[in-house]
Amino acid sequence: MERLLRAFLTLESEDEAYALLLDLCTVREIREMSQRFEVAGMLAAGEQYLKIQESTGASATTISRVSKALNFGADGYREVLGKLDAGEGAGRQSGDPV
Repeated sequence: MERLLRAFLTLESEDEAYALLLDLCTVREIREMSQRFEVAGMLAAGEQYLKIQESTGASATTISRVSKALNFGADGYREVLGKLDAGEGAGRQSGDPV
């Protein structure tokens, strides 16, 4: 696990990160992680479950699990969302085939 975490820290671009994700995960797994991250952002912004479900297509179970992680987890979501909000990183926007 430690080596994998260090590998993520070596990545210098969105393209490098995306290429690694494609090699490590199935397209479905990447889509699911992306959906969960979108749900986390919406929950952190105070959106209601129904709006999140309609907007992302996530199930109530997924939203609940993300909410639990966001509120009682290791603060990974909040740390990264805070950095993205502060402009320290950028998400893959257009051209994302996943």
